[in-house]
Amino acid sequence: MKIIENLDLTAYNSYRVASRCKRAFFPESEEDIRDILQEHGNGSIIMLGSGHNVILSKSFYDQDFMVFNGNFDSVKLIDDQTIHAQAGIDLLQLSEFALSKSLSGMEIFYDIPSSLGGAIVMNAGANGEDIHSLILNARYYDPNKDEFIELHSADISRGYRDSYFQQNPHLVITEATIKLSKGSASLIKMKMQTIKEQRWAKQPKDFPNAGSVFKRPAGYFVGAIMDELSLKGVSIGGAKVSEKHGGFIVNYNKASGEDIMALIEHIQQCVENKYGFRLNVEQRII
Repeated sequence: MKIIENLDLTAYNSYRVASRCKRAFFPESEEDIRDILQEHGNGSIIMLGSGHNVILSKSFYDQDFMVFNGNFDSVKLIDDQTIHAQAGIDLLQLSEFALSKSLSGMEIFYDIPSSLGGAIVMNAGANGEDIHSLILNARYYDPNKDEFIELHSADISRGYRDSYFQQNPHLVITEATIKLSKGSASLIKMKMQTIKEQRWAKQPKDFPNAGSVFKRPAGYFVGAIMDELSLKGVSIGGAKVSEKHGGFIVNYNKASGEDIMALIEHIQQCVENKYGFRLNVEQRII
């Protein structure tokens, strides 16, 4: 297990916000996870996956981090339609592994930046598909019980961008089993490339960002709201509402976590003044 003191977290968050933590653990096994949480205190340790869909709101954390990024990412084929993967693997790697086995179902996730664990926590998805529809079960560690437990798919999902794990943030997902279907490798690859091209045409890729900032409110689209309120291009510090897609905030000029949070608050207030409801943040604020 790798341990780094005073870790620079800039490369570990997709906003590329400059931040540091007191110490970071990079576990390589379930026993590492147990040891970290039992020896160093579960309540004070912050979990960080691929760093996507995350806002680091502070420039320094006087806390330990447990990082799943470039580690804890093995994947294997169980049978001709089932994949078993550790939680640290990112969705790009996972979808490419599925492609190599001519398995269909992961195409929509090819260009969604997230670790598998983070995707399960947030129930990541797009175009009406979500990761929970593919999960057979997930294994996690409960530090309060000091037990590794397996949770079946019916008990994981809590609906749109929600999950059992999001409601129980002290739990640590370690691995999951995914059920896919046999397909044509050429057609799977074509769909993956088409999805990527469509997403890149709509989303800002020129500046660091963490994807869609807000959950879609019932009956509305966030992008349309931003257009109506003329919020595209509005900035605070180095953070700016993307001109390409109003649902994204980009780091265009060395933004701090405080800049991003202040811009979110400004957007929420504008929306509440106009529409009478408050936008809920989809991204995880640390």
